[in-house]
Amino acid sequence: MKKCWIIYNGSLVSEKFRDQADLVAGAAERAGVDARILKNYEVLMDVTQPLDDLPDFVVFLDKDIVLATYLKSLGIPVYNDPEVIERCDNKTKQAVALARDGIPMPRTILAPKVYPKFTISDSGFYERVLGELGLPMIIKEARGSFGMNVYLIETEKAFYEKVEELRGTDYLFQEFIASSRGRDIRVNVVGDRVAAAMARSSETDFRANITNGGTAAVVELTAEQESVALRAARSVGADFAGVDLLYDPDGQPLVCEVNGAAHIRNLYNVTGINVADDMIAWILEELS
Repeated sequence: MKKCWIIYNGSLVSEKFRDQADLVAGAAERAGVDARILKNYEVLMDVTQPLDDLPDFVVFLDKDIVLATYLKSLGIPVYNDPEVIERCDNKTKQAVALARDGIPMPRTILAPKVYPKFTISDSGFYERVLGELGLPMIIKEARGSFGMNVYLIETEKAFYEKVEELRGTDYLFQEFIASSRGRDIRVNVVGDRVAAAMARSSETDFRANITNGGTAAVVELTAEQESVALRAARSVGADFAGVDLLYDPDGQPLVCEVNGAAHIRNLYNVTGINVADDMIAWILEELS
């Protein structure tokens, strides 16, 4: 019998993270795999000593890239690969990958590195960004989940306040897609196919995330939406991913972002599809 570890972050107090691990563990057990759920700190990373009783693979539901890299160094297949986790967790790196592969996305400008105690406010750079993208625009920190650290900037005053606040932080500027305000599509991709999708909407926020009060419903994807989601997941190298699609003014899909450790409970509740079963089936097929 194959053995797997399912790792989530033990410092996060919300039950949603343990629930995600439980969904994957249940799928593994249904597939005949001996599954063990571990908090990230329960794996002692003593790099000078061997780690005993290694699993056949790890399903990594965290962003602890050091731990994922350590486990990969021991020869354990890790899903998603730590390089993929890092690429998805850092939206600036992700934007570079998506643009390189011609994935349709809002116009995006990456912010230069500015050290916390310094400023480039008198360089003309920010005026150039305003001239290129106009207002309103999105400012998005490189790291953040569930719609956090994403800001809708509607005035020049708010723009200059935000860029000064973000000194020392990696972030990007992005065109605001007004036609998709408060609505998007979450597409869960596993391997080379779409496992499930839902349309999300919010009447109170420019973001459609359910965590921020949005609602969701089953959606039938167009051929173009499915193609773009698959291409986006492939671009970042993900074995499984949650791809968020926006609607351009003509209703065509634009990639908002790709999530490497997308939560699947809401999708399960809305569609009745447990994506964890697809994830485990894909891993076992890859290992066979």
